[in-house]
Amino acid sequence: MEVRRSSRRRRTVSAYREGDRTIVLIPARMSEAEERRWVTVMLDKLAAQESKSVLGDRELTERAERLSGQYFGGQARPASVRWVTNQNTRWGSCTPSEGSIRLSHRLQGMPEYVVDYVLCHELAHLLVPGHGPDFWRLLDAYPRTERARGYLEGVAEAARLPQLPGAREE
Repeated sequence: MEVRRSSRRRRTVSAYREGDRTIVLIPARMSEAEERRWVTVMLDKLAAQESKSVLGDRELTERAERLSGQYFGGQARPASVRWVTNQNTRWGSCTPSEGSIRLSHRLQGMPEYVVDYVLCHELAHLLVPGHGPDFWRLLDAYPRTERARGYLEGVAEAARLPQLPGAREE
């Protein structure tokens, strides 16, 4: 990733892909803290734009079953997995007694490894309730746990940022 500062750029922030690199264009006057925040925002926006298509509930259930087999030996068996629009303060939820998993619609368009992490998180709850050491040991089976958690923390933090006047999303 490369950040390019421009003294001619006054208010706009933009980002694009150039081969394997991501280029983020920002005003030269921006502080390092603002730069970090805007880089996170723009990377998230690019990832959302590049995400292929939104999985339907059936495909989401199939994906959860595949992840259960891959990381939990097939022991986590959800009865249902679906998208919901009423979760604005959490990424997913699980009711172990019913075997139901619900994912926030806000995950739609995020990178696959992030959605897979949230699915694995909720699948792990089918096996271990709560967030104790046994839960986290189980979830460590998913190799991108820390990366996905960092991504989601960045998205949550970016959502609290004030918008730069005149910011452009490309």
